[in-house]
Amino acid sequence: MRRETIAIGKNSKELKCFEASIIAGSAKGKKILIPNISTTRSSKGILRESLFNTLQFDIIDKNFVEVFAGSGSVGLEALSRGAKKAFFIEQNRDVFDILKQNIKRVNADNATAVLGDSFEEFDNVLNTISKLDEKTYFYFDPPFSIREGMDSIYDKTLSLIESIDPHISEMIIIEHMSQLKLPQQIGEFKLSKKKKFGKSSLSYFLA
Repeated sequence: MRRETIAIGKNSKELKCFEASIIAGSAKGKKILIPNISTTRSSKGILRESLFNTLQFDIIDKNFVEVFAGSGSVGLEALSRGAKKAFFIEQNRDVFDILKQNIKRVNADNATAVLGDSFEEFDNVLNTISKLDEKTYFYFDPPFSIREGMDSIYDKTLSLIESIDPHISEMIIIEHMSQLKLPQQIGEFKLSKKKKFGKSSLSYFLA
């Protein structure tokens, strides 16, 4: 990945970014920016590739929600591979600006970006999806709890998952610390698969 510095925001603040590529689909090869800051973390290319090898063609015409969006690399990959709509929630203003730039870079007209705290905005996104009454993938990638002030983040994330109606959920996917042992069942969703990628793991839950 190539590193560059770009100017964002009203004050033209400089933010160091890495450049990554969409792996496959209609936007294959298009470059997106990954901000290199402590409050966000990019999903590794190998992890993203494994995720979509698991989902394969099932993603086509389904919705995709990236709850802790960051740069939006996972949701934008989903759109490239045929997802119908993608929703992104990101609370950091600078990172949100990067997210919007990335949406433009891949010409994702079917993307909705929401600025705000994921724990506060999730209900609004969930209500929108419930009205659509369409099957949706929910991707949760909360900041690792080893960071200062993040001790309860997984408990809060599990509460969000419990609020999802199984009727609209195609699958729940959690990217998390490999050392974390998630419960076998969250609300009405049961663990179906787990795959480890060094310090990060993906866990898949189905109703």
